[in-house]
Amino acid sequence: MTQPARRTAILRREAVIATVPVALAALFVAAGPASAGTAGTSGVGDPYFPLAGNGGYDVGHYDLTLRYDTGTGHLAGQAVLTARATQRLTRFDLDLNGLKVTGLTVDHVKADHTRDGQELVVTPRHALRKGQTFRIAVTYEGKPGPVTDPDGSLDGWIPTDDGAFVAGEPQGAMTWFPANSHPTDKASYDFTITVPKGRTAVANGVFLGEDTAHGQTTFRWRQREPMAAYLATATVGKFEVKKYTTRDGIQVYDAVDPREAEAAAPVLKQLPSVLEWESKLFGPYPFRAAGSIVDRAPNVGYALETQTRPVYDAAPGLSTLVHESAHQWFGDSVTLTSWKEIWLNEGFATYTEWLYGEQHGGETAQQTFDALYARPASDGLWAFPPGDPGSGANIFGTPVYARGAMTLHVLRKAVGDRVFFRILRAWAAEHRDGHGTTPQFVRLAERESGKDLGDLFQTWLYTQGKPAGLSKP
Repeated sequence: MTQPARRTAILRREAVIATVPVALAALFVAAGPASAGTAGTSGVGDPYFPLAGNGGYDVGHYDLTLRYDTGTGHLAGQAVLTARATQRLTRFDLDLNGLKVTGLTVDHVKADHTRDGQELVVTPRHALRKGQTFRIAVTYEGKPGPVTDPDGSLDGWIPTDDGAFVAGEPQGAMTWFPANSHPTDKASYDFTITVPKGRTAVANGVFLGEDTAHGQTTFRWRQREPMAAYLATATVGKFEVKKYTTRDGIQVYDAVDPREAEAAAPVLKQLPSVLEWESKLFGPYPFRAAGSIVDRAPNVGYALETQTRPVYDAAPGLSTLVHESAHQWFGDSVTLTSWKEIWLNEGFATYTEWLYGEQHGGETAQQTFDALYARPASDGLWAFPPGDPGSGANIFGTPVYARGAMTLHVLRKAVGDRVFFRILRAWAAEHRDGHGTTPQFVRLAERESGKDLGDLFQTWLYTQGKPAGLSKP
């Protein structure tokens, strides 16, 4: 995600303070997904979003069938989840916010269900064995809308004047489909989305086709590679569509609001070259498909790296395209396990912007670093450490992006370019389609460099305030 208008709006947002109650967070961390008993927990223990995700099972695949009326804002959906029980289960939860459930079965047998805030509590007719694969089918409907995140930004199903801008980071997936909505549970997806004729519905992965009948058009998409729920999209609007295949065999699908087309065209034209350049730095592009969704959503204020096909709230600049494209490696293919480690997404994507500028006639990464380091100790850049921002309100703050990137630059200077880029390629390759943590990245950097880097990462990721002058490369 780019900082919500963030390069300017962050100064306004720093006044927004919202924290998870400590006692509540501790409760769910203590419970954890692996707690004893036969009921899956109502959260996976994330310290910033304790109700996100659910314990007791892993989802392998989502099959989402949606019908959205852009005139009334009504959404009718059926979600079929194929999951595996990680413990004996007599009850489990799904994350679903606001929408009405009209039917629910487990392995084709009607199951009891109740609602408790964002939790859909499911009690199957028969207990599920540990290791058992099972099928959950949920039919639901309603008028979806966004949630407001701790930093004040909108997240989820965000209505627009011609459809909906759908961006789920960090907690918005639950506004439009029932999910195990935490990055630790990745799955493949199929989407079948029906909208009024004249509208286009764009989701993740490979475009499988469209059919129009009786004034409605149905679009089908498939995302085979594992994807976290927050990276799913089903953005709807009036779009100009361009499809092509790159010389590397990547299927590109661009959908652009006509009002943004002129401004977006010069930037989107560079997507193949950006992906090719990033592939040389980070290793092969991790997906079969790519593209862009350029909407007009003036109340959003950010872009998001929805997997394979980032969604932009307006025509993006080149640096934003580079940033969201880098996330396909860092954030999408290699996904975080806790929101406090979001620097692994945003610091990496921001540093990619620096590298692109350095190699395409702009400032060097060192010059960008120096300009940031010159900021006084009172500047917001040093407000909190990027490795653990302290609350959900801070995960999209300047330190996560800029100081996270500075950490990578300090690492680069410490180990040299050859080793540094070998570290980035190894990180993308060894954790492809999976997850990564900061301790794993530190161990990888030390393995590849042969150096003890503990003090470097402690200083730049976890130390409060501006690092001392001796830590500057």
